[in-house]
Amino acid sequence: MTFEIGFVLAVILAAVILFATEKLRVDIIALLVLLTLALSGIVSPTEAFSGFSSPAVITVWAVYIVSAGLFKTGVADILGQKIIKIAGKSEPRLVAAIMLTCGIMSAFMNNIGATAVLLPAVVGISRQAKIPLSRLLIPLSFSSLMGGNMTLIGTPPNVLASSMLTQRGLPTFSFFDFTPLGAIIFAAGILYMVLIGRHLLPKNESLEKASLSRLREYISEIRIPAESSLVGKTLNQSQLGAQYDLSVLSILRRDKVKVLPLPDILIRAEDLLTVEGTVEQLLKAKEQLGVQIESERKLNIVDVLDNEDNHIFEATLSPRAPFVGKTLREILFRDRYGFTTLAIWRQGEVITERLRDVRLKFGDTLLLQGSRRRIGAMQKSGDFLVLEPVTLEERRKDKIFLAIGISALVLGLVTVGGFNIATAMLIGAVSMVLTGCLNMDEAYQSIEWRSVFLIAGMLPLGIAMETTGTARFLAENIVSLLGGFGPLAILAGLTLFAGLVTEPMSNAAATVLIVPIAIDIALGLGASPQAFVMATIIGASTSFLTPVGHQANVLVMGPGGYRFFDYTRVGFWLNLLILGLVVLLLPLFWPLF
Repeated sequence: MTFEIGFVLAVILAAVILFATEKLRVDIIALLVLLTLALSGIVSPTEAFSGFSSPAVITVWAVYIVSAGLFKTGVADILGQKIIKIAGKSEPRLVAAIMLTCGIMSAFMNNIGATAVLLPAVVGISRQAKIPLSRLLIPLSFSSLMGGNMTLIGTPPNVLASSMLTQRGLPTFSFFDFTPLGAIIFAAGILYMVLIGRHLLPKNESLEKASLSRLREYISEIRIPAESSLVGKTLNQSQLGAQYDLSVLSILRRDKVKVLPLPDILIRAEDLLTVEGTVEQLLKAKEQLGVQIESERKLNIVDVLDNEDNHIFEATLSPRAPFVGKTLREILFRDRYGFTTLAIWRQGEVITERLRDVRLKFGDTLLLQGSRRRIGAMQKSGDFLVLEPVTLEERRKDKIFLAIGISALVLGLVTVGGFNIATAMLIGAVSMVLTGCLNMDEAYQSIEWRSVFLIAGMLPLGIAMETTGTARFLAENIVSLLGGFGPLAILAGLTLFAGLVTEPMSNAAATVLIVPIAIDIALGLGASPQAFVMATIIGASTSFLTPVGHQANVLVMGPGGYRFFDYTRVGFWLNLLILGLVVLLLPLFWPLF
């Protein structure tokens, strides 16, 4: 082993550890990989920054813009509503319909976008059909990953792998080369979830029910006597939240309830405040502020918090939310959105204490309370996905056929016109803006920049693996380990390896890491590189063992109330099924020799 190979292997190991520990954001890790390779001289400056001009990266961000055009004009909404409406209230039919809808959408738009579009609708369906949400959301996220494997643009690994084959001067994939095997895996996945997988899913209580039952232990009423130091102060001046960690949910004054009182409202003698907080904080407020703790409640909690004017609802952080790692206090949540946070659901646990100081994570679901009139504005902000149907701004329905036409044009340019996929997608993205399907600001906002920088930053690692011989070194070791069992065993090993590496990293990073190895294995065996690369990207894109393997899985974790190993219990058998299908069927569509 040469020094250069050892250095690249050390970089890979460090990146995997950083990805797994989640101490840094994935895009920062990718940029650190880029800088390490550039500063060490393993890759030249031109090679180090080539990822930012890569056709694969251009294709990925252009797909986000085209997807946003389909969303803004209502195409995605209509597709979701029509297909799901057919299913009725039968759980097996609902699981099949939800998966079919999300999978079809994911084949032509990004996975996380398809999941996010359908999430509120599935929450509404769960309530109408009286089926626990936890029985529907893992099928939703899993189908987005399987559906993405049916076309070239369905998921970033497909685009990346195709680009890496082109860079090596090898035949690459066309738009629908993924469809035959991808469609079979998708259909098998639906059958598995309907017949077996859904029975392995938990039947969790909704966040609202679980939280309200626990909140009753933390919600109390305090009376403000005339001699209290709070009389004449505004809520903001009272420091009830900042110093005593008490959230004021309502004020009863002269038999009139003011719910979600404004920070500048004056506290008067004999006001009755409904507050959320611990017994210790209440006793501290009683001693220092002179308030009286009511022994019996005068108001019904649910009636106060959820009525004609106010509503209790759930919201989860959107994939592009800028608040990950920040506390509700730091982002001035209540001032910004006008809602009180009653609880946070994280990995199956309900958090109700010191909510202002909880650092938000992607996948958290917040139980919120406030004015019904402000819910639409919160959804429109794009920072949160409100988990129930909300009437938003009118979709640009007059542009719906334009959006469909532009998508068809892109498809035609690639499949019939022979255009490069990056060029065709860029034409589609620009056309969406020029025709008014969305404006330029919306186009920029629709791009998942974290994914773009992740891919651009990791691509130099693929170059380094090739130029230093690291890919060939790893390929030779894999062949020596599995070669005695035949090429199908190597194919299965690559699929399994890609799936396992995806879990701590991401499917894009895993693709950059393993595709060079797959290509060198194929060339060393005198086999078809396309077959081995196809096995690799299927493994990287359809790994269901943990929630952290893909953002779509993380997105549904909070709303579904899932725990970490709920994914493993369902996903393990699905991964075995897919592995079997790859070994049996891939050679029929992509002969190994």
